[in-house]
Amino acid sequence: MWADQEKSQVLMRQRRRLEESLAMDADLGRRVEDIQAYFDLAREGEAVVEELRKEIDQLREVADKLETQTLMSGEHDMRNAIVTIHPGAGGTESQDWAEMLSRMYTRWAESRGWEVEVTDALTGETAGLKSVTMLIKGENAYGFCKAERGVHRLVRISPFDANKRRHTSFASVDCIAELDDLSMTDVVIPKSEIQRDTFRSGGKGGQNVNKVETAVRITHIPTGLVVASQTQRSQHQNRATAMKLLLSRIYAQRLDAQKQEMERFYGEKGSVSWGNQIRSYVFQPYRMVKDLRTGVETSNVQAVMDGDLDAFVNGWLRAGCPAKRMAGVKDEEEG
Repeated sequence: MWADQEKSQVLMRQRRRLEESLAMDADLGRRVEDIQAYFDLAREGEAVVEELRKEIDQLREVADKLETQTLMSGEHDMRNAIVTIHPGAGGTESQDWAEMLSRMYTRWAESRGWEVEVTDALTGETAGLKSVTMLIKGENAYGFCKAERGVHRLVRISPFDANKRRHTSFASVDCIAELDDLSMTDVVIPKSEIQRDTFRSGGKGGQNVNKVETAVRITHIPTGLVVASQTQRSQHQNRATAMKLLLSRIYAQRLDAQKQEMERFYGEKGSVSWGNQIRSYVFQPYRMVKDLRTGVETSNVQAVMDGDLDAFVNGWLRAGCPAKRMAGVKDEEEG
């Protein structure tokens, strides 16, 4: 096993998941026994109501966590996630919104103990991002991150408008699973279908940055898919990263075609504009974040923008991963 690093990593992930399942089972058994003991003490007249209530609340939290984990049943849910954000029409406004979403997902991932690596980013002329691709590494990262795939809408007083008017901005979030080499053995791309370009990396400086053409852009000619990597130190490393991104995207497209998921996950996403949003973030005149697929909402906008997304993601998973707006759920800003 140690002679093959890829196989050993897969096996170690499987072992870790099994160990976590066993630990969860043992923890549940212990908590149930503790609650039973408190009930026995209560029958004997002991004042243990507060302790019993605390134990039941903690058991409820563990059960909720276990329920969410059991929903990670997709073929690739346990894998890392590749998240891409594109602003809609609107120039600086939408580009700033894309950057705000990038920060939100980074905070959320870090709060779950995941690692975030920006593999490609294109900054706007004035502010924000024209596009950004992030690799989120962690247990079940894709299983959770796929809940964010769709159009996100922001309503706020624009910081770029001297007249302080309300503006509506849109951004599109896409998510695919990062596949390891073992999963992509059936993805064969002829060299004639690939166009490779190199360019100078952007950023704030450092070894090779803005000095030599270490960044790599790969275009898959038949599909028009374009991926890029510019964060690694060498052109060889960036080429390997970009190729893995491309293979993951092509593999995802093939799975979508085979399972008729293209319509569900891409067609349903629609254009990056009115009527297609999965979630609305309203900063003015009131404060509300509302998921239109599940009806989950909160007035604590700042917490959400700081990465508190679990209620929305868990609600989506428990609702069966809906792709369309829930019947009867209204976006107030649509009138």
